[in-house]
Amino acid sequence: MLLGTWNLENLYRPGGDFGPRGEDAYKAKLAALASVVAELDPTLLGVQEVGDPEALEDLAAMLDGDWHIALSEHPDSRGIRVGFLSRPKPRKITDTNAFPEPMRAVQSDDDSEPVSRTGRGILTAEITVRGTTLTVAVCHLKSKLLTYPGKRFQPRDEGERARYGAYALYRRAAEATTLRTVADGLLDGKGKERNVAVLGDLNDEVTAATTQILQGPPGSEIGTPGFERPDKGDAARLWNIAPLIPEEQRFSRVHSGRPELIDHILVSRLLLDQVTGAGTGTPVRETPLPSVDENPGTRRDAAGSDHAPVWARIEP
Repeated sequence: MLLGTWNLENLYRPGGDFGPRGEDAYKAKLAALASVVAELDPTLLGVQEVGDPEALEDLAAMLDGDWHIALSEHPDSRGIRVGFLSRPKPRKITDTNAFPEPMRAVQSDDDSEPVSRTGRGILTAEITVRGTTLTVAVCHLKSKLLTYPGKRFQPRDEGERARYGAYALYRRAAEATTLRTVADGLLDGKGKERNVAVLGDLNDEVTAATTQILQGPPGSEIGTPGFERPDKGDAARLWNIAPLIPEEQRFSRVHSGRPELIDHILVSRLLLDQVTGAGTGTPVRETPLPSVDENPGTRRDAAGSDHAPVWARIEP
């Protein structure tokens, strides 16, 4: 079984405000995405930036065999949402965007009211593969690419840059905390007995504070002295599979020429024991990535995605 996560980058049908401007560009994007999914051959793929649900249906129709789709009902202001593309039919469990109590709303810009919801919903579902149940959450946390008043991508001054960087960090941290609460519900203190995975674009790297929120009790990360010593915290922990990815592949996006791993798979202890391999791109070939800048609109008509899929092979 192969489990993956992939930001599909503005998957819209043509003719709207955000997707490809023409049919040829749309067909080229779908063809590029479909070739990667076919090579990846996932059992379940968590997906982000699905702008038009029909566009994901168009992608699934280009793939061999039967595929099932589940999407969050909580898109952001541009209509993008998370979901699953799966061989087995996923059974939805929860779909939420509300911060957990007693967390308060956080400031998101200079003038608006504080927000108490994630920008995009967090969807959970379960699938059954050869008698084994896998429970999965998919997410897309607040971007590090900042938008300033008037839909500007460049700040007026460094004060504005600092403020909006802080606002994005407040929100991403609150969203990571919401995701951790969702994961707590899936684990229910039984991480050594349940196959649980969290998939998504966390918009931060492995050691970032927001990413660390998701792991639970510290001290047993892969590669640390505590990893081989089971303890009571294992029931609540999630392990990031990033250290299992070959070092030369350990990035999923290139920003301003700098490779970074911002898409992640975290798993429960029981599921971690079944991971036999991990990588980015596809097991067949590396996925070439463009270097992106602060303006996502420059890739509106680009084929494929500016992210590489991240995957883990699971052998029960």
